[in-house]
Amino acid sequence: MPNRRKIIVHIATSADGYIARPDGDLDWLTSRPKPKDFYGVSAFMKSIDTMILGRKTYEVGRRLGGKFDSGGRTIVFSRQAPPADAPPMVEFVSQPVAPFVRQLRDQPGKDIWMMGGGDIIASFLDAGAIDEFVITMVPVFIGDGIPLIARGHRHLPLALMSTQSFEDGVVQLHYSVPRHS
Repeated sequence: MPNRRKIIVHIATSADGYIARPDGDLDWLTSRPKPKDFYGVSAFMKSIDTMILGRKTYEVGRRLGGKFDSGGRTIVFSRQAPPADAPPMVEFVSQPVAPFVRQLRDQPGKDIWMMGGGDIIASFLDAGAIDEFVITMVPVFIGDGIPLIARGHRHLPLALMSTQSFEDGVVQLHYSVPRHS
């Protein structure tokens, strides 16, 4: 039996748990010096071939210069029609999470990177579709913003897989999401 493709949320947060300011601004993150191996992102990128993100995250990425043409598959969950200037290799989907994930996992390939935002992460988490979290916590409080996971009534213990600290005070936490029958 082939290995099951994992969906991994690999994301940075502020020390107070936000992935962006309320307006989507990432200055607290993008203005930091980038270490040589960028907190293991280079190695992580070799383990994935598909990226899933929400529409707002896609739009922020485009504003920051993202081309989404790295050769990997990019899937954007959105209730709106794709923008006219969307690259042809970016797929826009609006179907329910669970059946989409079953179909995606059945396709051959590497692991899948869920990039965000908080609403799509919550939707996938609530559907039992996330296998792991790699949370890179940046040592800064931003006071308000978009939370890692949109609010909801959930209680989901995580299993710690590893931690890593870096010289600049960044801490990376790697968790698995236990499967419940």
